[in-house]
Amino acid sequence: MKCKVDKSCLSGTISCPPNKSYSHRAIFLASLANGKSTLRNVLLSRDTLATVSACKVFGAKIETSGSTVTVESKGKITPQSNQIDASNSGTTIRISAALSSLSENTITLTGDSSLQKRPMQPLLDALEQLGAHCTSRDGKPPVTVKGKAVGGTTHISGSISSQFISALVIAGSKMKNGLTLEIDGELVSKPYLDSTIATMKKFGGTVDVISPYKIYHTPNQEYKPNDFVVPSDFSSMALLLSAAVLLGNEMSIEASIGDLPQGDQEILTYLEKLGVRINIGNKITITSPTLLNGGRFDLSNNPDLLPPMAILALKTSKPIEIYNVKHARFKETDRIAILARELAKIGVGVIEKEDGLILEAPKVLKSAELESSEDHRLFMALSIAGMFVGNCTVTDPDSVDVSYPTFVEDMRKIGAKISLLE
Repeated sequence: MKCKVDKSCLSGTISCPPNKSYSHRAIFLASLANGKSTLRNVLLSRDTLATVSACKVFGAKIETSGSTVTVESKGKITPQSNQIDASNSGTTIRISAALSSLSENTITLTGDSSLQKRPMQPLLDALEQLGAHCTSRDGKPPVTVKGKAVGGTTHISGSISSQFISALVIAGSKMKNGLTLEIDGELVSKPYLDSTIATMKKFGGTVDVISPYKIYHTPNQEYKPNDFVVPSDFSSMALLLSAAVLLGNEMSIEASIGDLPQGDQEILTYLEKLGVRINIGNKITITSPTLLNGGRFDLSNNPDLLPPMAILALKTSKPIEIYNVKHARFKETDRIAILARELAKIGVGVIEKEDGLILEAPKVLKSAELESSEDHRLFMALSIAGMFVGNCTVTDPDSVDVSYPTFVEDMRKIGAKISLLE
């Protein structure tokens, strides 16, 4: 399936969806807590529903009503099945793999064709050091995990995904000997680990930071039930803000920011560097110059900002350089390569580097057929770019159910000219 997108002018108010990362973490931690938790403003998308299914396999009783999720658990892993299907969700399969090591059962974890290309070996090696037995298909899903992991000290590379580290610190609390985790090399996406630790604290868990982003200790401990409110998602808001910069005319964004850390909140700083004025009140509004400033942006801590930052090259007076984001090649797709290929189709000047992109505004805008490769964030970014160019098509609109199921509908309400084609 594909969408037709035409030149659009966006006005009115759009609501930012709940945070996907915090939704995942809250569901997992509530499923490890002894008692009943109530989770509010939860994003229920393909990814987070995969986490709900995984936690039911682990023995939690979960009910959903609107955006409220109630979770009842006895505080331990009691597998109801030997299979977990994580669909397209890297967070689900990685945290689930670590939690699978807490049971003596053998659990097989897999996902869709995209997920089966994503690396798992560093996490499996770390779990082996802690007492689990793991197998995989060339370091990728499907994987099998059998415990029990008793804990102790383990090493893991920080260069591929912070999800590995989040998975280990969450599971380490339930290991007999606790967990001391030593991170080798430079950790990417650091704020996501901060988010994990902040959520653990909400559920009564403690993590000792021995050396920031290098050494962590998680003692054996019990998680406690909690009434947890998920904030709005700055990963999705970044796309809405980019739409406001490129297409907005008195467009505003409703959001519940909360007090939990989000690395992608840096989009506000990056936009200001580009010359955009941002007003945060009851709603978020922006004032954009005719042409953006350009500049260099290090996305090592916030790789999900790559798509919304890249499309801003459509309206820049100087090049936008994005660097230190090689790990974006290991997301649902190789986002660096795909953005280089697709933005070149509409006239953007592109230099692809191993760790990022250098982008210049088009001399001439070109309509094109854009391929999002079934990647939700690429579909949304390329749709916004297509609305700036006009007379474009974008493939795989169904992919948005991963993180923002109502994206097309919400955008239409504020003036987006986007229609589904058979």
